[in-house]
Amino acid sequence: MVSQKRDAAIVGIHEYPRRKAPGVTPLQIKVECAARALEDAGLKWSDVDGLYDAQDGAGMAGLNLAEYFGFKPNVIDTTAVGGSSYEFHTSHARRDIAAGKCKVALLTYGSTAHSDSRAIGTGGMGGLGAPGPISNMQDPWGMTLISNYAMVAHRHFHQYGTTSAQLANISRITRAHAMRNPQAVQAMTDLLYENIREITIEDVLGSRMVADPLHLLDCCMVSDGGGAVVIASADVARDTKKTPVWVIGTGEATKYSENKGDLTTSAGAQSAPVAFGEAGVRPQEIDIAMIYDSFTITVLTILEDLGFCKKGEGGAFVEGERLHFKSPLKPTLNTDGGGLSSNHPGMRGIFLLLESVRQLRGESTSQVDGARLAVAHGNGGMLATSHTGGTIILARD
Repeated sequence: MVSQKRDAAIVGIHEYPRRKAPGVTPLQIKVECAARALEDAGLKWSDVDGLYDAQDGAGMAGLNLAEYFGFKPNVIDTTAVGGSSYEFHTSHARRDIAAGKCKVALLTYGSTAHSDSRAIGTGGMGGLGAPGPISNMQDPWGMTLISNYAMVAHRHFHQYGTTSAQLANISRITRAHAMRNPQAVQAMTDLLYENIREITIEDVLGSRMVADPLHLLDCCMVSDGGGAVVIASADVARDTKKTPVWVIGTGEATKYSENKGDLTTSAGAQSAPVAFGEAGVRPQEIDIAMIYDSFTITVLTILEDLGFCKKGEGGAFVEGERLHFKSPLKPTLNTDGGGLSSNHPGMRGIFLLLESVRQLRGESTSQVDGARLAVAHGNGGMLATSHTGGTIILARD
């Protein structure tokens, strides 16, 4: 392993504990999480001089959010690229800190997707009026978000021989981790899940089909939730309450529909080599892989694109117990329960950072012994069409 720069670290985190929060606004979730994350770091509101926001706070983004929080940041970044926004923000915060633009960056997220009864996966993607230039090849034909991912799954099955049982194993492993996380168990209880227990591959394959070949248990939940992350410069990080978790590599990428494009390859194929190269580590060294799991097929394709296995070998790679936190093999997958069994309020990128930090601090409910390196990879948009990928490599001291 080469020597990595230690110029920015995650020093404070907080995850909103409730997955069903009627009567609470996204802004209230953001404020509570921000306050608790600053407490976790041992910092004050007045210490924050960088604000990073994905414009998810009901009109309270950027300037308005800074005023509401009561500080005057030197940097405001409102990059909004879907579920990977918080990986992009982490990359930008590290860059801004290294450039001396700010010392303490605050990232927040809040959503009441469940309480608002949003049809995130199955609702139509088009709105009123003529379709726009980006979506005019999908909207008129009624494409839904989940049908987009089902198309990727079908192509992967056809091209590489991947099976539904292999996808189901991702859901099985993730649920096993969720059952060790009291917040995830409470989430499933509050969201009226049936048979809240560890599940089998047969359970997944026996659950109802939502968009062939994706079954209900191949799909993430729709919850309320939120979180906050505090990123600080090295001089600040050394004096915070918790052991700093260093950002040692970042990568950002976009992908969209194009002639001869490969549906089974995500933007991660572009962002991951940049992040791993900057960090000076190989995928095989990673202990914890926090991968955006909107659907099981999302995880499988991204594991391939991050370099954990070759393209087309993801089905065999995810079989058995490899991804379980007790397995001696690397990496361990989504130890909080993921979007499949813990929370998915619409954009899940921030939770990938939160659990990565918990693992590297030794605070996870499915703790991997001696975890030193983690990758958090967010996917924003729709996998088969326009989407983004953000890859963050994290290391403990």
